[in-house]
Amino acid sequence: MSGDAGRLFTRDELALDPVDLAHLLLGSVLEADGPDGTVGVRLVEVEAYRGEDDPASHCYRGRTPRNAVMWGPAGHLYVYFVYGMHFCANIVGSHDGVAGAVLLRAGEVVTGLDVVRRRRPNARGTGELAKGPAILTSVLRIDREQNGVDLTDPESPVRLRVGERVEPDRIRSGPRVGVAMAMDTPWRFWVDGSPAVSTYRRGGKRRVRPAS
Repeated sequence: MSGDAGRLFTRDELALDPVDLAHLLLGSVLEADGPDGTVGVRLVEVEAYRGEDDPASHCYRGRTPRNAVMWGPAGHLYVYFVYGMHFCANIVGSHDGVAGAVLLRAGEVVTGLDVVRRRRPNARGTGELAKGPAILTSVLRIDREQNGVDLTDPESPVRLRVGERVEPDRIRSGPRVGVAMAMDTPWRFWVDGSPAVSTYRRGGKRRVRPAS
């Protein structure tokens, strides 16, 4: 897929089981327009969430006004507010009417670096600029207004582009972060060696395995 790098993903390409979509998204580029410029980040850490069969999912207990975007169609951005202070962004996968999405946890800034440095003047290095789901949305200026936008539309304020393919032997997986249920499900995926990957904070040793 590296020969296609730079083009927008199509909806059909994103209509995957969230675990498969998580693998596809690593290395892709999410770009967002803001009043001070456009910023693009290469995704290096994501988490997969299914629907009513996933106890950690927002959709586990069914469809609500809050999680409606997560039920499809694929290719839309699902944004939610957490802890009364942060926004988190997810890319919706699966098929229309089947809940599933991938949480975006961290990225490497590839365009708009000067803009990001102005937005994050206290970051200690480039690896810290978009490290963590709340920081990622802050850097991209993603909030409630972007909930439901179509990432496959060239006119959208937030777009998803094909990036350079990540070799399978560089992808790692482990438990998801900060969930109260299905804590050991290894559906967090990241690019090994990226300085932007966030620190796993659940008690005990981090369980790392090659992604399957």
